[in-house]
Amino acid sequence: MAPIYQFTLQTAQGEDKSLADYRGKVLLLVNTATRCSLTPQYEDLQKLYAKYREQGLEILDFPCNQFREQAPENGTEYAQVCQMKFGTEFTIFNKIDVNGANTHPLYIYLKQQQPEDTGNHIFKDLLLKLASLGEAREGPDIKWNFTKFLVNREGEVVARFAPSVAPFEIETDIQKLL
Repeated sequence: MAPIYQFTLQTAQGEDKSLADYRGKVLLLVNTATRCSLTPQYEDLQKLYAKYREQGLEILDFPCNQFREQAPENGTEYAQVCQMKFGTEFTIFNKIDVNGANTHPLYIYLKQQQPEDTGNHIFKDLLLKLASLGEAREGPDIKWNFTKFLVNREGEVVARFAPSVAPFEIETDIQKLL
């Protein structure tokens, strides 16, 4: 069994959910926030999910309040906001930490497997650094909301995309794995 399937997390509704339930699927894991300038990415994440879920794509949403406290809602409220504003149908988990002393073990693992963002955009990344106002992280740390990890059907973490990479910019990568 691939190591990613060893993790169990709590959904926004408070239920334990094993990532082993997604065995054989292509996964896109995203740390998110509802009050971020990148939050409109939810619309395209939902479109990708609707387009490819029948072929085996699952999007796993991990709210994180570590970046300028842009995800203040509790799990249930968070899921309601996303469903009402963006029509999200994919699984939203409870908030987790993706950096620091309380980093969730899943994100420790993801960062070990893919320590660097790919698909950087110089101008967009400069704007992201300005938006973070000194909170920008170095090394394998998650830089900001909407960092994306792509996992193949065997449970291997095959890519990590910078927050500035829009969901449809990785559509080809997803198609190859499906």
